[in-house]
Amino acid sequence: MADEKDSKAQGEAGAPAKGGLPIKTIAIVAVLMIVEAAAVFFVVGSTMRKPAESKAGELHGEEEAKLDALVELPLVEDKFQNMTGGQAWIWDAAVYVKVKKRDEEKVLEVLQARSAEIKQGIAYIFRRAQHSQLKEPGLETMNREISAYINEIVEKAPDGTSRIDRVLIPKCRGFPAS
Repeated sequence: MADEKDSKAQGEAGAPAKGGLPIKTIAIVAVLMIVEAAAVFFVVGSTMRKPAESKAGELHGEEEAKLDALVELPLVEDKFQNMTGGQAWIWDAAVYVKVKKRDEEKVLEVLQARSAEIKQGIAYIFRRAQHSQLKEPGLETMNREISAYINEIVEKAPDGTSRIDRVLIPKCRGFPAS
């Protein structure tokens, strides 16, 4: 019986391992994944902005955004005569300009100081416009001409850009004069 026990012990020791999971390999891979995750966490955490810096940056950006917000200013709302098509037409129009909030005060000052000149200039643009230009769906030609005229009157910003962002013509209705 002793011989049988010795032969069993030798057989188990000399026999190849069965198809079980390699515990050491799994443990090594798990440790490497945990170390990698910790390293990524610390690197990302150290390169991110701190919350206090973020709020200060947002406040500064918020003030800049408020100054860059667009404001609509009324330019002219009147009736203009046009006789280029052989028949007299009356055009009921409203013209607005869009400017940045930072330029609003300067543009309003110029518009108020030169209001009669601006009304005369826009009336001249309407009087000499072709009937087809006044009937354009987007009034592209009128927008372009009024923009060029207003940009001549309102001086440029200190950085050399135009203070007028866009000209809007929300109302432009024509009626034959009888």
